[in-house]
Amino acid sequence: MSRSKPKVLAIASGGGHWVQLLRLRPAFEGCDVIFATAKEGYRSDVGGADFRVIVDANRSNKIGLLKSAWSIFRLIRSERPDVIISTGAAPGFFALKIGRLVGIRTIWVDSVANAEELSMSGAKAGSCADLWLTQWPHLAREGGPTFIGNVL
Repeated sequence: MSRSKPKVLAIASGGGHWVQLLRLRPAFEGCDVIFATAKEGYRSDVGGADFRVIVDANRSNKIGLLKSAWSIFRLIRSERPDVIISTGAAPGFFALKIGRLVGIRTIWVDSVANAEELSMSGAKAGSCADLWLTQWPHLAREGGPTFIGNVL
């Protein structure tokens, strides 16, 4: 079955990661987009777009990380997106890692809040991102993330 429009999974944890992901919406014009985050309360941010809630966790909660990865795996398996894009943090990393394993194109946009160095998730995302971006020109490097602008 061929699609008329690419299907994009746009996924991020809450707070600033979510805000930055939403600022990328103009880039999704002409695509079928599924937004995913950890808070049901963010549903109103995407209007009538598809919206899914995933389990969020951080590095201090190992069981939570496993639950998060499992919920993201199930989402990717059921939705089968063509592209996964994330601004972070742990849920975005898991989505890119899982997506890459099953042949989905992946994009990481590291948080603008990480001005001195890449975020932990952002540094790890490079190994599974087809397009790896930083929002700070001084963090771009050969073999590392690329700078093409920011989403402020």
